Amino acid sequence: MKRILFAISILISGTSVFAQYKYGLTPTDHQAYLKSIRLDPKKELVDLEKFIPGIVLDIRYATTNNFTGEQIYKQAKAYARKPVAEAVKRAQAELANQGLGIKIFDAYRPYAATVKFYEVYKDTTYVASPYRGSRHNRGCAIDMTIINLKTGEELLMPTGYDSFKKEAWPSTPVKDPLIRKNRQLIIDTMEKQGFKVNGSEWWHYDFIGWRNYEVLDIDFETLGK
Repeated sequence: MKRILFAISILISGTSVFAQYKYGLTPTDHQAYLKSIRLDPKKELVDLEKFIPGIVLDIRYATTNNFTGEQIYKQAKAYARKPVAEAVKRAQAELANQGLGIKIFDAYRPYAATVKFYEVYKDTTYVASPYRGSRHNRGCAIDMTIINLKTGEELLMPTGYDSFKKEAWPSTPVKDPLIRKNRQLIIDTMEKQGFKVNGSEWWHYDFIGWRNYEVLDIDFETLGK
């Protein structure tokens, strides 16, 4: 009976539930998330733009300027779990002493977006597997670069954001000394605050404690209410 009712609910509401959860992973919904932060306030998703003075957002998935060519998010927002947000804030403060700052391309990502990315580009070297979910889905990953605070310009890096080339790997040798220095600066800054760079993306930093947080599928509109 439960299966029949579930099938009917899908037919009524469309295929979104099936499309999102057909990979065997059922993420935490909004109500369960609210319960979790009452029990453990560290699990709260924090609005980084409000929490970190001067941080810059360039949320590509709220535009068509991304590898899918589609607008994935309805709002250009960046959220992260509270300890992650605090660590990014410390990194921003350290960079500010050098006249530099952080530009964020993406942070918390609803699980539905991870499913979309996988179905567009199935190479899990560059996109997360929907069977496991991503660190982004847990609110524990930051996609970012470093900017000059005076000019707002990004420091030169080996590739642009979301490059699916080996040049984007942080282990790939870089001939240009300035680019090599900039890449090392962003890696060192984030590692000092408890992050680890992704093996195929110089811009992607996973919070080391990510295993303590659940995969979520809550859109930005719901979070902002």
